[in-house]
Amino acid sequence: MTQFARSGLVDNKSSLIAREGYPFILGSALATVVVAVLGLNVLALFLFAVTLFVCFFFRNPERVIPEEEGAVVSPADGKVVDVSIVQECDLAVEAMLKVSIFMSVFNVHVNRIPATGRVADIVYHPGKFFSANLDKASRDNERNAVCLEMDGGRKLIVVQVAGLIARRIICKIHKGDRLSRGERFGMICFGSRLDVYLPPDTVPAVSVGNKVMAGSSVLGHLS
Repeated sequence: MTQFARSGLVDNKSSLIAREGYPFILGSALATVVVAVLGLNVLALFLFAVTLFVCFFFRNPERVIPEEEGAVVSPADGKVVDVSIVQECDLAVEAMLKVSIFMSVFNVHVNRIPATGRVADIVYHPGKFFSANLDKASRDNERNAVCLEMDGGRKLIVVQVAGLIARRIICKIHKGDRLSRGERFGMICFGSRLDVYLPPDTVPAVSVGNKVMAGSSVLGHLS
């Protein structure tokens, strides 16, 4: 079954917890209470710890968005695992600069738009669930590609890639939406990867191994 959700725009108001996490948190908290009432204290303690972790996972911090002209920001928190020129990708058949970001279960998983522009296309691809830090995840895993037409007509592509644990890609934008740099647009639940494809003459501002933060870390500068 496809675990892909699309609805209205992500709520960009300040919130400590992403609302997508409410069902997980309530379910875990309810199980904790039931087990505690039954007197299974060790199990109740474990489930309480799980509930705290789920709250931690779905945290939704505010970020300061750079205003520098031509800057492209990271769509995700995590570790840069690839910076390279590729000859084609989802929604593009020309050479582009690829920047891949691996999100562990300990990273914030709310995804943000890298640059201001209009959503030109969104394409979902069913697939496998290899570990998201592997290169083959970009082409073989379940993923959702968003093509953004930036001001000036240049194209940028963001691909949400499911990982070994992730089983739900959430994308709350639609074709034709106009979005601002740093705006929230979705998330992937429980470990995943974001691939960003930029014009080939983009000057990268990160390298493999760098840690980045969604909305505030600059991945590169458009020339």
